[in-house]
Amino acid sequence: MKKILITGGAGFIGSHVVRLFATKYPDYQIYNLDKLTYAGNLENLSDIDKNSNYHFVKGDIVDAEFINQLFETERFDGVVHLAAESHVDRSITNPMEFIFTNVVGTVNLLNAAKNIWKDNYEGKRFYHISTDEVYGALGDTGSFKETTPYSPHSPYSASKASSDHFVRAYHDTYGLPTVISNCSNNYGPNQFPEKLIPLFINNIKHNKSLPVYGKGINVRDWLYVEDHARAIDLIFHKGATGSTYNIGGNNEWKNIDLIKKLIEILDRKLGRPEGTSLQLITYVTDRAGHDLRYAIDATKLRTELGWEPTIKFAEGFEKTVDWYLANEKWLDNVTSGSYQDYYRKMYGE
Repeated sequence: MKKILITGGAGFIGSHVVRLFATKYPDYQIYNLDKLTYAGNLENLSDIDKNSNYHFVKGDIVDAEFINQLFETERFDGVVHLAAESHVDRSITNPMEFIFTNVVGTVNLLNAAKNIWKDNYEGKRFYHISTDEVYGALGDTGSFKETTPYSPHSPYSASKASSDHFVRAYHDTYGLPTVISNCSNNYGPNQFPEKLIPLFINNIKHNKSLPVYGKGINVRDWLYVEDHARAIDLIFHKGATGSTYNIGGNNEWKNIDLIKKLIEILDRKLGRPEGTSLQLITYVTDRAGHDLRYAIDATKLRTELGWEPTIKFAEGFEKTVDWYLANEKWLDNVTSGSYQDYYRKMYGE
């Protein structure tokens, strides 16, 4: 029986990965380690929390003593590391939190894995999930490849770039069996509403302003979260040790066009005249160091492991909107308290 530690498993992407692993591999023991900060929500996993092969552990990856004890006790065979501070705006206002969680936390996990496996790496794997933002920004053409030089522009992307380098260094120095993936923007159910799509769904629903950075011309590649979880499963089990894989949706949208599409769908679903919510768009000062365009070339993942995104954007977008409209209680629960304080600080409302 394999023991797999999934860090950040109560978060957006992590909860989808935990669910997939716990249901697809009943012979595995899945340990979900999460600090349960503002974006970690055990409601995301209420459908599997009684599964006999699922275990929740509350803890902080920055606490080295705790991490070492956890590895010593449970003796994991594999790690899927998703726990991270991930919102660029928050990294601009509080970069140290990102350094501790994303860099120090990752190194704590690497050290614990190295020490418990003691150079006997057969059947072991440390999988680090990262972001396309480490590559910097693109012009109007081209896409990020695994060989693209790193050029992070925000404290968030710099912290993730640093953690990527440490993972590679532990592979090269100690032979630790690592693999890394860098993914484009995810969307789908259970995403905390500080990110663009759930934030704007919630605002449109409540007739609140839609704060668009700059002119809204920044371009992102969007991937449905369940497709990302499938890619993580494939890379964890079949990816080449020491390799990096880019994961992308081949689905680029300008922010303003994405927002207008959201408005079109929500006005229809909420029974409003078409275009009613366009008046909610408010242009705000652009984010410092805001990258213009990201795009992922996922050729390596497709050719080596046979992965392709299966959810077309039109289908995924409709499913996402429907989920948030149908889960009003979930949305209300996560948009109270400290999140509201943060929202007012960032957007003045």
